[in-house]
Amino acid sequence: MAFHELLRRAWATTDSMLCVGLDPDPARFPDAVHGSVLDFCTTIVDATADVVCAFKPQIAYFAAVGAEAELERLCAHIRDQHPNTLLVLDAKRGDIGSTAEQYAREAFERYGAHVVTVNPYLGTDSVEPFLRHPDGGVFVLCRTSNPGSGDFQSLVSDGEPLYQHVARRVAMEWNEIGDCGLVVGATYPDELRQVRAIVGDLPLLVPGVGAQGGDVQATVQAGTAPAGHGMVINSSRAILYASKAADFAEAARAEAIATRDAIRSHSPR
Repeated sequence: MAFHELLRRAWATTDSMLCVGLDPDPARFPDAVHGSVLDFCTTIVDATADVVCAFKPQIAYFAAVGAEAELERLCAHIRDQHPNTLLVLDAKRGDIGSTAEQYAREAFERYGAHVVTVNPYLGTDSVEPFLRHPDGGVFVLCRTSNPGSGDFQSLVSDGEPLYQHVARRVAMEWNEIGDCGLVVGATYPDELRQVRAIVGDLPLLVPGVGAQGGDVQATVQAGTAPAGHGMVINSSRAILYASKAADFAEAARAEAIATRDAIRSHSPR
């Protein structure tokens, strides 16, 4: 099933635009977890799956501790046990065509992701292997949430900033090759509104609420699609580490519900 269709099903099933980012840092785990990356993430997933539209494991957190096999098992668990949620592999890949083909195999065949984050800097041929793969789609970095994102993304070319050129290219060309979305940070609601105006109903992955301080109301008002929903709003640390005690799963669920409800309260009905 194409990523756009999966995402529409997730929105319809959960009535939620919340995504839980899975960034496991063993140094921050509650004592009850005993250091297992897979156990921690699986517990969080099972505690929150019915209130979110997506999960977003960040590959670096697994690779840094040699837990790629655990990431494979986690992705399989999400697909098998929670089929109404979108699986986003946050890998930010971007390389020349032959290498991109291998990264696409890694994302969609090894990990079974529905969609992967990619960097557009190397151009169309670096993204095309992901777009043409039969089992996946891409969220293309556009206006990211980090403080230094404007160093290049806001540079003006032909009268508009670079991130707007990316948004137009993705909406008008790359989305004709395969299912696309864009990554736009909640920390820049004005830019989020401008991207939404350019891309219509194209889905947006929106990091930056929770620990990064993005405002939920401003995000929802700026980024909701004309047809409704339209966003995958990510929160990671605020949910993962809501408690360091044995009740960490219950605390994560409570934080996820509170964030989902805050998003809903500002969504047009």
